[in-house]
Amino acid sequence: MSSSPPVLPDSPPLPKTLEEATEQAKVATLAALDAGYTRLQIELQFPELKIMPVAQQFIPAFADWGSSLRIYFPDAGAAALARRDWGEQPYKIRGIRDLKSELEPEDRLILFVEPSAVEVQEVEQICEATADRPVVLFNPRLEDIAVVGIGLAARQIRARFLSTFESCYYLQPLENAAIFRAFPASWQVWIEDAETGDYRLLAETPQKPVGEVLEQILAGQTRDAEAAPVRRKGLLASMQEFLRALSQ
Repeated sequence: MSSSPPVLPDSPPLPKTLEEATEQAKVATLAALDAGYTRLQIELQFPELKIMPVAQQFIPAFADWGSSLRIYFPDAGAAALARRDWGEQPYKIRGIRDLKSELEPEDRLILFVEPSAVEVQEVEQICEATADRPVVLFNPRLEDIAVVGIGLAARQIRARFLSTFESCYYLQPLENAAIFRAFPASWQVWIEDAETGDYRLLAETPQKPVGEVLEQILAGQTRDAEAAPVRRKGLLASMQEFLRALSQ
């Protein structure tokens, strides 16, 4: 059995702050676009995350696209709030169901900010109209079980639509651990070191580690688990501050 791929030189460390995570997401997204990917998603898995200021920090990654960037929010209210708070911008900001929501020929890059399962049909329709134009989902909520349920509808969404997107940046804190991915690196599982209180890289996998695979990694039962030196002193304290800030 082949061993896990080594940590790539351009694989960033686990972020210490939300701002650092957002900057990493920008770098990873641009790298994936340069590599030819046209369906991308960025996920910061925090229930209490306030998306508007994070999106505002993320969007400058696409400054070179200028007026050819189109940004969609789940509703007209959120779009109007962004237009008010962000001031005059070269790109278009729309609600998914706005009367002016249809794509125009000059729209060359489409960014959805936190679309939910309620808008999944409209998101799919817009994506179908993009042809080969890049589409980025920023913190999508398209698999919200409370909306789509756990049966056939949820499975169809994943199979038909979400599976076409490359996860170029992903961060999910767990209890004493975290799942992390920043393109082009592999998926990573980080764990808190009980002795030092720091986080260390526990394992890398080619696919997102979920379910039994994740359980085996965290239990130390996987052959692919590969410990790495502690990256930074005081990382646990920084992550705790990070999580507290996200819930405010």
